Amino acid sequence: MIGRTVETSPQLFARVGGALYLILIVLGSYLQIVMNKVVVSGDAEATAANLTALESMWRWGIASECIALVCVTGLAMIYFVLLRPVSRELNLLATFLRLVGIAIEAIATLSLVTALFPLGNTAYLKAFTPEQLHTMAYLAIRSQGNDYALALLFFGFTFLFHGYLISKSGYLPKVLGMLIQVAGVGYLTNTLALYLAPNFQARVFPAILVPAFVAEASLCLWLLFKGVNVEKWRAAAS
Repeated sequence: MIGRTVETSPQLFARVGGALYLILIVLGSYLQIVMNKVVVSGDAEATAANLTALESMWRWGIASECIALVCVTGLAMIYFVLLRPVSRELNLLATFLRLVGIAIEAIATLSLVTALFPLGNTAYLKAFTPEQLHTMAYLAIRSQGNDYALALLFFGFTFLFHGYLISKSGYLPKVLGMLIQVAGVGYLTNTLALYLAPNFQARVFPAILVPAFVAEASLCLWLLFKGVNVEKWRAAAS
């Protein structure tokens, strides 16, 4: 049934993919806003105070990330069916890498929940000093950042392969594939720099974020408003 639906209307899958991508961008932006409001780099006390004051916003950020995980899983399937005519094997590899990245991102999200535990009112927390509790909450947040960076490593390779498939497809603009590959290189650079040279990563991260956003936003809007060239897609699929 799904195979026949794709063959008759690949455009529908492209539009749904664009919509999912847009939702991901919005939800990701909201979580980043929350993180910026709460986390004070290097200051566990201030971060804990912000987390306590903005707990509701923090929980909404966690919820948005959970929804994003569902959306990105659906997007992985759409990528698979739309790019399969170019190279089934390479597309399958890219899909596996994306799914591993999604699983790691899900684990990273749990650290955002863990950060709330030390700031609760349960009796067993009295065994720790306030400073220790604040530090535990801060470390959980730091853990999320490092775990998410590992997810970006897998997404980076996914982007390299998907960008190549988009460039070779003929039914999507070649420039979109090139932009996605640039984003993939940026994600790989970010992760490796974070683990090997954290101070350097802090300096280059803004330069990495801009081209990655441009690439993903461009692909999102193209899928949403233009989709694929249906005739060329069907010719490749046949």
